[in-house]
Amino acid sequence: MDKDRPIFRQHISSQFNAELEDVRQRVMAMGGLVEQQIVDATTAFMSFDATLAEQVTRNDYKINQLEVAIDEECSRILARRQPTASDLRLVYAVIKTITDLERIGDESGKIARMAIDLSSQERIHEHMREVQHLSRQVSQMVRDALDAFARMDAEAALEVARQDREVDREYEALLRQCITFMMEDPRTIGRVIDIVWSARALERIGDHAKNISEYVIYLVKGKDVRHLSIESMEKEVKG
Repeated sequence: MDKDRPIFRQHISSQFNAELEDVRQRVMAMGGLVEQQIVDATTAFMSFDATLAEQVTRNDYKINQLEVAIDEECSRILARRQPTASDLRLVYAVIKTITDLERIGDESGKIARMAIDLSSQERIHEHMREVQHLSRQVSQMVRDALDAFARMDAEAALEVARQDREVDREYEALLRQCITFMMEDPRTIGRVIDIVWSARALERIGDHAKNISEYVIYLVKGKDVRHLSIESMEKEVKG
């Protein structure tokens, strides 16, 4: 990425500049809330903390409200300013990014609900460390994707997409371990299924972070890299 490249083109209208910057800042604020939801949901899950888990489910409305507000602001910008080129890509990337952020919030809510369910059962500690590690990985992916968005850094976004492969491998390995554990002791099936669903939610969060990184590449390079292999994405970013 060109380090001197502005986040968006400067316009004669200072109001238009302010509107674009406001939207960008709102996305980052929404991202911060989403990151905290992941951390709190995982903490509740690891500690069987139903109170914290319930707080996560209650806070989801804040993320939903931000998505609606940002979406409405983008619609107003499209109607009033009729942006073109990089400005239009920015608005498009924002609309797509907030959708994925909202879905990350939903996945965090699923983990919180699993934490509430586990808190009322006999505690099981098998595979919890793996879940925690997976959570740290996807939390870092979300953070890195948002940082790439803020800096318009296509290469940093590409690195997020690469990380998704490792998350998928870890999720699959954890799933195999859980299946084996349930086969060996069927009495644990109910509790281990909660672990499986939580791990699945984390894997989906990684997918959404990857999606955000793809929007960043589109924003910077003007190339739609969705559904491309990592190798093809590398060519688009570095080509």
